[in-house]
Amino acid sequence: MNEIYAKQILKIFANNPFDSFNHKQISSRVGAHDKGSRQLVIATLQELAEAKILVADKNARGKYKINPKNINDDLLPKNYLIGTIDMKQTGKAYVIPQDENREDVLISANNTHHALHGDTVKVLMFPQRKMHKPEGQVVEVLKRARTRFVGIIQKQDRFAFLISDSRTMVVDIFIPLNELNGAQDGEKVVVEMTDWPERMNNPVGHVVKRLGQPGDNNVEMQSILAEYDFPLDFPKEAEKEAEKIVPPMEKDMEGRKDFRKVTTFTIDPADAKDYDDALSFRRMRNGNYEVGVHIADVSHYVKPGTAIDREAYERGTSVYLVDRTIPMLPEKLCNGVCSLRPNEDKLCFSVLMELNEKAEVLKTWFGKSVINSDTRYSYEEAQEVIDSGAVAHPEHKKTDEAILELHKLATIMRAERYKEGAINFESQEVKFILDENSKPIGVYIKESKEANWLIEEFMLLANKMVAERIGKLPEQKKGDGKKAHAKTFVYRVHDEPNPEKLNTFVEFVGKLGFKMKVGSRQALAHSYNNLFQTIAGRGEEYMIDTIAIRTMSKAYYSTENIGHYGLGFRFYTHFTSPIRRYPDLMVHRLLEHYLGGGASADAEVYEEYCRHCSQMEKRAADAERTSVKYKQAEFLSDKLGETFPALISGVSKWGIYAEIEGNKCEGMIPIGSLQGDYYMLDEDNYQVIGRRFGKTYKLGMPVTIRVKHVDMLKKLIDFELVDEEAEKPARKEKGTRSRKETPKHGSTKAKAETKKGRTAKRGNKKQK
Repeated sequence: MNEIYAKQILKIFANNPFDSFNHKQISSRVGAHDKGSRQLVIATLQELAEAKILVADKNARGKYKINPKNINDDLLPKNYLIGTIDMKQTGKAYVIPQDENREDVLISANNTHHALHGDTVKVLMFPQRKMHKPEGQVVEVLKRARTRFVGIIQKQDRFAFLISDSRTMVVDIFIPLNELNGAQDGEKVVVEMTDWPERMNNPVGHVVKRLGQPGDNNVEMQSILAEYDFPLDFPKEAEKEAEKIVPPMEKDMEGRKDFRKVTTFTIDPADAKDYDDALSFRRMRNGNYEVGVHIADVSHYVKPGTAIDREAYERGTSVYLVDRTIPMLPEKLCNGVCSLRPNEDKLCFSVLMELNEKAEVLKTWFGKSVINSDTRYSYEEAQEVIDSGAVAHPEHKKTDEAILELHKLATIMRAERYKEGAINFESQEVKFILDENSKPIGVYIKESKEANWLIEEFMLLANKMVAERIGKLPEQKKGDGKKAHAKTFVYRVHDEPNPEKLNTFVEFVGKLGFKMKVGSRQALAHSYNNLFQTIAGRGEEYMIDTIAIRTMSKAYYSTENIGHYGLGFRFYTHFTSPIRRYPDLMVHRLLEHYLGGGASADAEVYEEYCRHCSQMEKRAADAERTSVKYKQAEFLSDKLGETFPALISGVSKWGIYAEIEGNKCEGMIPIGSLQGDYYMLDEDNYQVIGRRFGKTYKLGMPVTIRVKHVDMLKKLIDFELVDEEAEKPARKEKGTRSRKETPKHGSTKAKAETKKGRTAKRGNKKQK
């Protein structure tokens, strides 16, 4: 390949990522006018296409386009970069560059060039001013993050607008009256953005689905799903395929290892219906234990390329909102045919392990199986057995005894895992008690106990064993001269902490009198665990736990195995939940393929699958958090004026965030409402400080709050601080503004609200 021509050609394509060119157009632009030079251009184009840097334009024969995956900063002039836009509620934005070594770029509201939150954009950099952040302007939107938005219709005489639910959607969408699809003023809908003409302040769209009236529980839950682009229904083709699937027959069990006479049970949440893992247990003649981890064999029913498979891939995961589950698979599969219900023959993919009394794995077997679960336990029922230390359910004597034996092994495994360098992060899960109308009448924190740990330890072990089975390179024979290569596989990976964040954290806890060793990965893990043990029950516990979690990287899926830092595993994958996670289904297929002697799969294809599944996992987690926030707001909506003990959970220049103790309902105390001083943010120490008298409010500090205002639709809660100062008659400070929503620029609504003199502060991004 001619490197000089290759660089010139790539710059042309990078600067025109949506355009296609043939060899004549490229030859003209690079100055290749003679026959020899043109032949060299043609050859270079072909080689770039073979390397998948360029792709053929399907709509124009003989023309090429740049492969969107290969647009990067290396191809652009120095004063340009490519990144993802992070839109603020004020209309300004930051672009996060693809190159992690470059700083975020500030984009003023009038320089966003029709970009929206999450879009991939090309930025022209401005000359940097001293003591200022890098600044620039968006010159091109390369890829839209989304085109569907949820919100409320605001209807005028001759047109309508969608007022989006999303606080990062800073413009309203213009909708012609003939594109309303019957939607009425004030109704909640889903709108598809179809165009954004260059000279218009607002994008144009049409209503694709009417959801109903705001405030209705079902409408709000559907709105959350639509906001995060999860489908509300399964395609008819997928439903038809599901209807044809039947429970396993004898022919389906041929060639499978039979565990139907082995003591087997499941442990799941009390309200669960999709049981995708079971444990079997028996004592071997040599005194060791045979433990089977049996996982629903979804791959037997869901074949690649089918309508069910395509839909499962698009969803990536099941979504668990407060009052409902949106499954990855049609209900007949997830709650019926695949679910490991008791006293039914079920097809599984199993990991069978022989363990000694020290919980060391001596032998493993991987393969297809058939089971018949004896007992279905809830976590509470299994915990009864562990707490009693004896058979608690005489009708389930064998499985109760199995739980007691497995609990002993799990306890040893858990202790050994932490000894080897796993970090003991204990996450808290908010749960709601709902009435018959799904209204929250109680909130509590779900506590993880030994029954949870039992299942967790054996699932972790099975995932680790599967990853090691495929990921470990075969031993190279002496003198054969061949280099061994690991086969393409899907790993669950977790990178080590960002050094800058880690150093900040170590310095911060050092100020509080706690020392941490950062010399090695294992030393750091032990330091984390010792720190968590030391602060348990102390006032600093909440603050340090919160900041520690934020120093850690996020786990994700990848074909490149970098290990799992938090667990301390060199090899780790997700094998145990194929009913609700698509990566697990991929792992099942790859494992079966490799056990049968199959060649290595295409790493590039599977890396793209991993990237998609990681994105969908994050999106599902965001949707779940949003549903929790909605229910927390609903829970406090009839408690205005009531006071609660709380802990400061975040600080920002706009105010203090506090979480009510016991239910984690979070609200904001506006900075202007703090009486007796002028307060400013101290970001380095996670606190706000009074300028005159030095009073501080820092992360983790206990406070008493009063519920002041609740906006259920925006999922916002306002608190006010209750103390001696706050109880005095409020004196309004000069220049203090009330916390309201800023009108969205470019809309008739914005102009009307501006005329009314409404002012606001938007962009309350908390510093945690």
